[in-house]
Amino acid sequence: MSNVAATALTPLTTLAEGGNHNSLSPYLTGFGALGALLLLLWITTRFNRD
Repeated sequence: MSNVAATALTPLTTLAEGGNHNSLSPYLTGFGALGALLLLLWITTRFNRD
């Protein structure tokens, strides 16, 4: 294995195993993303009055 691949393997393994930050709530992140998408959908439907 090359040196670059070995260097990239450790952070990628940590991310794949779910190395998320403890202060981030999955529910807060999910509802925040849902709210942002619904807001964008509402804005899109207001400007696209065909």
